[in-house]
Amino acid sequence: QVQLVESGGDLVQPGGSLRLSCSGSGFTLDDYSIAWFRQAPGKERVGVSCMSSGDGYILYADSVKGRFTISRDTHKNTVYLQMNSLKPEDTAVYSCAAEGFPNCATAASEYDYWGQGTQVTVSS
Repeated sequence: QVQLVESGGDLVQPGGSLRLSCSGSGFTLDDYSIAWFRQAPGKERVGVSCMSSGDGYILYADSVKGRFTISRDTHKNTVYLQMNSLKPEDTAVYSCAAEGFPNCATAASEYDYWGQGTQVTVSS
């Protein structure tokens, strides 16, 4: 069964760090472009970062550039999102998504597979 499962969300203070994990089963994540999205309560889902399968290009939203890092571990079939210098406005449910095109799509509607989401709360 094709599945994506996120983990690593937690409650942290501003300035803290978290590492989110997105693990795949039933398929090889290296064959897919992988993106992280987030959705705050009452807000639209927005893209955070994307890593393409075809050329390895990485995209970051301006709001997280310089603070977040996306990476892959092929042996673990896992994609990570390292989040540093967290701010209250980073509070959201974070979801990973995969699509089979070699380029990095940023529209949520283009993705084939989605994880269940993991809650990140940044508060003092």
